[in-house]
Amino acid sequence: MDMHLVRYGDEGYNVKLLQYALKRAGMDLGSIDGIFGRRTLRALQQFQRDRGLLSDGVAGKLTWAALFPYITGYTLHRLVQGDSYYLLSRRYGIPVPLIAAANPTLEEGNLQVGESVTVPLNLPVVTGEMPFSSLLTGLMAQGLLRRYPFIQSYSIGSSVMGRPLTALQIGEGPKQVGYNAAHHGNEWITTPVLLRFVEEFARAYVLGEDVAGLPAKELFAAATVHVVPLVNPDGVDLVTGAIATGDSYFEQARALSAYYPGIPFPEGWKANIQGVDLNLQYPAGWDIARRIKYAAGFTRPGPRDFVGLSPLSAPESRAMARWTEDRDFALTLAYHTQGETIYWRYEDYEVQNARQIGATFAGLSGYALEDTPYASGHAGYKDWYIQTYLRPGYTIEAGRGENPLPLSDFESIYAANLPILAQGLTLAP
Repeated sequence: MDMHLVRYGDEGYNVKLLQYALKRAGMDLGSIDGIFGRRTLRALQQFQRDRGLLSDGVAGKLTWAALFPYITGYTLHRLVQGDSYYLLSRRYGIPVPLIAAANPTLEEGNLQVGESVTVPLNLPVVTGEMPFSSLLTGLMAQGLLRRYPFIQSYSIGSSVMGRPLTALQIGEGPKQVGYNAAHHGNEWITTPVLLRFVEEFARAYVLGEDVAGLPAKELFAAATVHVVPLVNPDGVDLVTGAIATGDSYFEQARALSAYYPGIPFPEGWKANIQGVDLNLQYPAGWDIARRIKYAAGFTRPGPRDFVGLSPLSAPESRAMARWTEDRDFALTLAYHTQGETIYWRYEDYEVQNARQIGATFAGLSGYALEDTPYASGHAGYKDWYIQTYLRPGYTIEAGRGENPLPLSDFESIYAANLPILAQGLTLAP
């Protein structure tokens, strides 16, 4: 993990990440506020003493390495004489099957002294305690892949700033399903929703448990789900502070935002870093969307609602289109916030069973099933998917309030949407 030095007096996203890791390591430091004050200093020095590090209160390379397991949720254990999965289970407080699943190339009954064993920690990889970023998403994905090697990861492209656009794949069934989140920067809370679903699905599969009341092993055998948890990494990083004030991209975005003074910056930012709204980029009524948005005053790049110069002109939307075209999805879910609403239709396209499936999702979540309002009903990912494939596609507006929704809403949002995510694997035609 290549992290910058963080020391007393610093502020910003890296300080939040430090505080997050220290808190998960059991240190008492209060809230994750991004301010490296005396309480964070004491917690860091205590952590360094406990790990035999120089307790200088500076998070450098060795300290970040020691904190790494608490961010990714796993550690590496070098086997000594007498070690066994049972003893590791007792030491780390983790079920034996989870250790075995993390080490598919090792034989439990033939462990060799000196071998390295991946040991999951007794804490979840994905939490709602920390604002998300492309860095944190990548670290959590790494943790999931090490704990559950049967999850696959593949690249679908990169963002304007070169940040990776990554998909995770779980399941081995013939039915292909596609879920995505965070087309919009200030809707980043949807990213951990999908990542936690992947984690809970994988854990339930290993332990032979249910996920949202459905047997995980049956879901795993019936369907394969592909998840793009972070469509707009640059926009998310701008909103959550991972792109710092003074960075050239931050200042470029601030300059674009100045043309729309009624939209708060950066918290009102939905677009990619070049000011293109990614969910207005798809070739399904794009000309209509341009006419509507231009009439509303969104005629140039900015925080939201600028459709771009042409469909799929942004690298992120192009990557999403290619990802979808390369797979035979039977159903897609696109996660947004907010409104507790499920949009199921595009214009007059009649997709068999789409309304019934949407009604089931609504019943499971308590969300309302509605037609998309005309003013926002064109050029979205869901619109293009329905028009192109005539299969069930849904935009899910999770939660209520003003974007970006607070972290305190994460647990309730996840609880409402877990049944949708699980049942999506069974309801896909």
